Amino acid sequence: MTTTVRFDEADERLLDELAATHGGRSNVLRQALRQYAAELDRRQALDEFLADWERESGAVDEDAVAEMARRFDL
Repeated sequence: MTTTVRFDEADERLLDELAATHGGRSNVLRQALRQYAAELDRRQALDEFLADWERESGAVDEDAVAEMARRFDL
């Protein structure tokens, strides 16, 4: 299958830079697509985990979340 993607000049340069070390433009785009899909899966799993946690333990304490984000540099 072939797909056409239009890039601006900055994206084109970035793609070329990455292609030089990743075996070509197609490999870069395939890897980016896979990483994006994996990131969406992780986000969905985290959302489901937090929803389950909230159902079991009550509302999430926003101050505690902010403290954890600060502590773990998120």
